[in-house]
Amino acid sequence: MRKWVSAIHEILSRKQPLVVALILNQEGSTPRAAGTRMMFGADGAFVGTIGGGRIEASVMETARDMLGKPGAVILSFDLTSEIADAMDMICGGKLEILLDSIAPDETNCLFFSSLLQVLDQRQKGLLVTELLESDSAVLQVRRAVLSQDGGVIGNSDIKTKIDTISNKLRAPVLTQAGDRRFFIEPVMAAGTVYLFGAGHVSLQTAILAKRVGFETVVLDDRMEFANRCRFPDADDVRVLASFEQAFEGLEIHADSYLVILTRGHLHDKTVLQQALKTPACYIGMIGSRKKRDAVYRALEKEGFTAADFEKVHCPIGLSIGAQSPEEIAVSIVAEMIHARSMI
Repeated sequence: MRKWVSAIHEILSRKQPLVVALILNQEGSTPRAAGTRMMFGADGAFVGTIGGGRIEASVMETARDMLGKPGAVILSFDLTSEIADAMDMICGGKLEILLDSIAPDETNCLFFSSLLQVLDQRQKGLLVTELLESDSAVLQVRRAVLSQDGGVIGNSDIKTKIDTISNKLRAPVLTQAGDRRFFIEPVMAAGTVYLFGAGHVSLQTAILAKRVGFETVVLDDRMEFANRCRFPDADDVRVLASFEQAFEGLEIHADSYLVILTRGHLHDKTVLQQALKTPACYIGMIGSRKKRDAVYRALEKEGFTAADFEKVHCPIGLSIGAQSPEEIAVSIVAEMIHARSMI
């Protein structure tokens, strides 16, 4: 979520209008899921994708006509009919796509700035998009963020209309309340990946994790490895005095992902010992089962139990036969994406 919110905020901060395409509803097999967004700027640039192909081309054409004009529309696509063949689509399903023209006015700038702050502070809640429709045409879109503590950002009267929706929502939903439809999404951070070790696998994992929306922090006790030249796109790169103090100054939350990729099993054991005491939602450690068992036996002598070790993904990553650093990175990030989807 932070990626597209940041993109909208950046465009609005330049005082430029944009159009946001949002998949409201999908049935059957479609290229992308509900909640997927694509942004179109006044300079012709776009951010994100709603699946490519002729559907995306059609949406882009409509978006160009809407830029700088108030209002919103919904485009419907039926990929189970002859249109699928005409559009060279192999999927078979239905899509509803909202196109919302957003002006760089004070209200919108403040809303998206506030939403970005909510995400950066790891607050949770609901992002609600209210559709004011007439004869299947959307005339206006109103937005609000409902926080878990009862606060509201944006249109305050939205809260009274959807008070039955739980803050425990884990996936976007399109729902009806009275004569209005509401698209409701959970507000949550994409997660922060802490890479302990800055070697070859860590380098590739950092690149890929960043591309799929994770914040990335790289930590190593070797300055020649943990530096901005090797990790230019990481959110933070830290040189440790030693792995014994690997977690000093870190704020580990329930949306933290701990990836242990140090240069030796002794360092891995040292980091894992500290990782098991955190509330991180994901802990992964590289290495063979033989190495893992040796580390676990050593930690058992320090009071850790089988229940503790069940939290650990080791060998790290999905079992896809990965060999190269790039392939191992794919397996690790895929496993983290799966873990993120379960939160």
